[in-house]
Formats: sequence, C-alpha cells, structure tokens
Amino acid sequence: MESFKSAPHAIACDAATIYSKLTNPSLIQQQIEAHADKIDETARQHLDTVKFTQDTIAIQSPMGEVTLALDHENSVEGQRVVYTASQSPVPINMVINLEPQPDATTMSTAELQLNLPFFLRKMVEGQLQEGANRFGELLARIPFDRL
Repeated sequence: MESFKSAPHAIACDAATIYSKLTNPSLIQQQIEAHADKIDETARQHLDTVKFTQDTIAIQSPMGEVTLALDHENSVEGQRVVYTASQSPVPINMVINLEPQPDATTMSTAELQLNLPFFLRKMVEGQLQEGANRFGELLARIPFDRL
C-alpha cells in the first residue's frame, strides 16, 4: 500500500478533543459555513474540494469524488482517526495521526494510504502528495477547541 504523508503540524488543542471532533466531521462543516467570510480565498478553494457529513468526508480527487467513512475498528482514541473509502476503484484510507505534546498541543499528520497499480501511481502520485499536504494544513487551521 502506498502512503502519502503531510508534514507534521502543531495544533493548539489536546489530542482527546481533536479526536472527538474528527470523529464527528459535521462539526467541521458547520464551522466552515459559519466562518466562511473569515477564510482566505486560497483556503476556501481547497475547502471547495472537501465536504463533511455526520460520519463521512467526501474529497474531490484525480479519480473523481471519493467518500470516506469513519473506520471505528482501526481508529484509536486520542491517537489515530481512520477513514476508509467506500465504493472506490482502489482501496483508500485517510489516516490522521495525533501525537499529544506536554504543553497541551498536538502534532498531527495527515496520511493517504492507497493500493495503486504501478502505472497509475506514477500518473497521480504528485496530486496525491499535494492532497495529503493540503489536508494536513487544513487540519492545523481548524480551531478544534471552539468547535
């Protein structure tokens, strides 16, 4: 399985709170809508490619829209949130790793895990890495303590 990871980002919130919010993505959508006028244009363009519901995240990808459902079995409270693609042409996981820090902050990385055929990987790996990077940056901008 191929893995595309974002750079680590510091989030000014404890890991347990972040985990509780990420396992209910509709809270993120509500905040995006409530504060749309305060989001800069570049971030808004990135957000246009992601939609959040009660237990899914839908992302526009090079392969079309991919809907990821919360994977309760592989998520670990306060450490790891896993979403798994349903009805995807290839197996896809979106993993958000949370590493609690002593100062009540959390280091996070976003990771896309895919099982791609070699020829397809070469065609889309740059876009997938960019998607992981953008999602990692998006996570760092979310005010989890105010959701």
